Amino acid sequence: MAIRGSRFQRILWVVIAGAVFVLDQATKAVVDRSIPEHTTVPVVPYFLNLIHTKNAGAVFGLFSDSPAPWKTVLLIGVSSLLLAMVIAVMWRNQQLRWQTGAGLALILGGALSNLFDRIRFGRVVDFIDVYFRSYHWYTFNLADASIVVGALFLVVELLFVQ
Repeated sequence: MAIRGSRFQRILWVVIAGAVFVLDQATKAVVDRSIPEHTTVPVVPYFLNLIHTKNAGAVFGLFSDSPAPWKTVLLIGVSSLLLAMVIAVMWRNQQLRWQTGAGLALILGGALSNLFDRIRFGRVVDFIDVYFRSYHWYTFNLADASIVVGALFLVVELLFVQ
């Protein structure tokens, strides 16, 4: 199903991306102000904690321990290039299916928010710790979750929508 009217589409995608950006920035600010770094706050026992961490690396902490002086510049450059590609796809296609548009908008909002932090601070705040017993997933933030959900929308469309 395609949403008719490219102007309405673009407004909707901008609203979704903007909402993700604002929510992610707001939650990171709350965590930064109210939870000391490396402090764990249990939310759902044996499943979910909040923990204030700062990630100077890429997704899942990749390269976070690297002392390379060019690391942040490289991450900003790669992120900017990928964002430009997402924006180009959204702008050039007049009739995106809702799954595609929503997926790209979620990716755009999350990636913009993380890029904004990386440019301002050289790192992002991660705070969501999902775990089972002693098995912890990588700590992440709402922007990361938005990017993953957006990518899932795209995968579902590619695999199941005709």
